[in-house]
Amino acid sequence: MDTGRTDILSRHPVPRHRLTLDEYHRLGEAGILGENHRVELLEGQLVDMSPIGPRHALAVDALTELLVIAVAGRAGVRVQNPIVLDGATEPQPDIVLVRRPWHGYPTAHPQPGDIFLVIEVADTSRETDRGAKLELYAMAGIPEFWIVDLMTDGVLVCRNPGGDRYGSMARVEPAGVLEVAALPGVTIQAASLFV
Repeated sequence: MDTGRTDILSRHPVPRHRLTLDEYHRLGEAGILGENHRVELLEGQLVDMSPIGPRHALAVDALTELLVIAVAGRAGVRVQNPIVLDGATEPQPDIVLVRRPWHGYPTAHPQPGDIFLVIEVADTSRETDRGAKLELYAMAGIPEFWIVDLMTDGVLVCRNPGGDRYGSMARVEPAGVLEVAALPGVTIQAASLFV
C-alpha cells in the first residue's frame, strides 16, 4: 500500500520480522495472500511485483515460444512461476529453464541446482531486476541470468556467479544472438524480443 509518504522504517535500524518460506506459504493457504496479491518473497520480505504491461507480456510470450521450440526434449520452460533460492527467498521470474527430468514435481518448486537459466523482463521492474534480483540470483549460484531491458532494447547476459555478483556480464544488442551456455546450440535472435 503506497501512502505517498517517506518510508520511516527504512531510515532507522528497527528490528523486523522476516518470514520463512513456510510462513509465506501458510499466508497463502490461509487466504491472507490471494491470487490478487502480486507479491514475491525476497530475503523474508514481501515485495510488490510490478504490473505486467503489454510490451512486457509480448516479450514474455516471444521468449516462451522461442525457448519451448529451442530446448524441446532438453529442458523445461517455466513461465512466471516460483523458484526457491533459500528458506526465505521465492521469486517469480518471467522465464526459467529447468533440467529434465526435474524431480521436484509435484511437491516442490525448482531450486538453483535444477536451473539452467533465469530471465527477467525489465521495464518498471528494472531497478529491482538489475539490483536486488541480480545479487540474489548470483548468491544462489544461478549459472546464467538474462535481463531483457525494454527501456534500452538490449539484453544483459550474466554468467559465472560468485558471491553477490556475476563474473561475466555482457550486453547483447537487438541485432545479436542469445546463447544458453549450459545448452549448446540453443540460440534465439535478440531482435525477436523487442516489438
